[in-house]
Formats: sequence, structure tokens, C-alpha cells
Amino acid sequence: MSAEKRSPTSLQQSSHIGLRATLKGVIANVFLAVIKILSGIIGHSYALIADGIESMLDVFSSIIVFAGLKIAATPADEHHHYGHGKAESLAAMVISFALLAAAVGLAIQSVREITEPHHAPAPFTLAVLVVVILIKELLFRHVDDVGHEIESSAVKADAWHHRSDAITSVAAFIGISVALIFGEGFETADDWAALVACAIIAFNGIRLLRLSIADIMDEVPSPEIEQNIVKIANETAGVMNLETCRLRKSGFGYFIDMHIEVDEKLSVRDGHEIAHTVKDNLMENYPNILDVMVHVEPFPFKNHIKKVSRQD
Repeated sequence: MSAEKRSPTSLQQSSHIGLRATLKGVIANVFLAVIKILSGIIGHSYALIADGIESMLDVFSSIIVFAGLKIAATPADEHHHYGHGKAESLAAMVISFALLAAAVGLAIQSVREITEPHHAPAPFTLAVLVVVILIKELLFRHVDDVGHEIESSAVKADAWHHRSDAITSVAAFIGISVALIFGEGFETADDWAALVACAIIAFNGIRLLRLSIADIMDEVPSPEIEQNIVKIANETAGVMNLETCRLRKSGFGYFIDMHIEVDEKLSVRDGHEIAHTVKDNLMENYPNILDVMVHVEPFPFKNHIKKVSRQD
């Protein structure tokens, strides 16, 4: 039994929520990047300049997320029968690579700054960093909540870009503080702090890359969700056994394929009705299920291949 396609309303709502959170991040990152880079140049802090560059990369990544969410919300068409949800996972992968590239590039420049003598950072840069840390942490929590609400790996990745930015700002704050407190001979402390921040950024990039690859490779989204779906199907009246249940995530929702077993004495119509009830129960409990395919088997189902003789 092929389940009917679901109304795209919830998909559009999820996309709208994700796009709004992403747009907030873009606006904040542009403002913070300019402030950090200018403050770093004036205040002789490469850690702050590196932090500003990382914020500019956040703007780029947020634009990628924005485009990915827009494409992912596009309804299915004749060339994409399962919709465009994988665009969201691809966007998350691009962001992961951007994080890794930023970590490598900033690490190289940090090493250069460590080997070259320069002025100690200016004290006012600490105040700039305190404001940045507060704003970025608030942004992380807001965007991460949105990512979990709409189950978007791209939005979650974008949230961790904000957290990475906050972490690099904390590292810069510590480095600048050391340079100012201990004075001559510790001018490069903020550069060492930037190097530590690069390692943290790289770690988050690798973690997010693994998650995006899992989505693209159709890894089972969550054992808990799978168990609940199996439980709902098995508890549906008329279902005597659940032979197969497969899940895959696409964008903001899930596609489900399952084989149920019903009394072999039932009519085709009755078996069909039970299958529809299974689909309805699942979609009622999980609004983010995009489509359900239910195949009906007689109980007990004997999975064997019948040999067919053929006369030439």
C-alpha cells in the first residue's frame, strides 16, 4: 500500500522557523565581525582579528544554511520524488568543511604571529570580547533550540558555528589577559590562545561532518524514534506482526517503509484499511513524518522463493 503524500504545511513552517533563526545569525555576525576586526587592528590583537575572520566565515556558512533550508523545503517534483530534503544535509556538510578550513587557516596565521615580535594587545579589547562572548552564546542557545525543534542538522551546525565563535572569543580573552597581566615577554599569549581555539573549531567541524554524513548515508536517525514507531505499528488493531521497519531522515522529516503481517483470512480491502490505520497512527504521533509506505503480508509470513517451472 502506497501512502498518500503529506501536506507540505509543516515542512514550510519548519523551513520558515529555520530561515528566521539563520537570518538573525547573519545580521549579528556581520556586526560582530566588523567590530572584532577593527578592534583587533587598533588594539594589536591577532586573536581578536582571527575571531573576526571566523565571524565572517559564520556569515558565509549561514548563507549556505539559508540556501539549503530554502531548497530542502521545495516540494517533491517529477525529478525528485522524495523531495529536496537532502539539500539540508549537504548544507551542513559544507559548513563542516568551512569550519575545518577556518581552523587550518587561522592556525597557520597564529603560528606566524607567534614567531614575529609585536605589541601587546590593548586593554579595551577585553571589554569588546566580553560583549561578543555574551551575544554569541545567546545566539548559540537560540539557534540550537531551533535546530532541535525542527530536527535540522544544518541549523544545528550553524548553531555550533556560534558556539565556536564564543569559544575563540573566550580563548582570546584569556590570551589577552595573560599578555596584559604578565607584560613583556608574553605579548604572544593571545596568539597561543588563537591556536588553542583553532583546535576547538576543528574538533567541532569533524563532529558536525560526521553527523551530516550520517544523514546523507541514511543512518537510522534515532533508536528511540525507531522503537516508538515499531511500538505504534504493533499496537494498531489488526497488526499481528511487524516484519520490517526502515527509517531515513530527509531534511526536516522522515520517510518510513514497513511490512506488516495481518490475518491471512482477511480480504484485501480489510488488509488495506489496517495499513491505512497504521499510517494514520504514525503520522498523528509524529507530525514530521513525510511519507509512510506499508506493505501487507499474510500471517504467518513465510519468506521463501517459489520455484516456477517454465516450458520453452
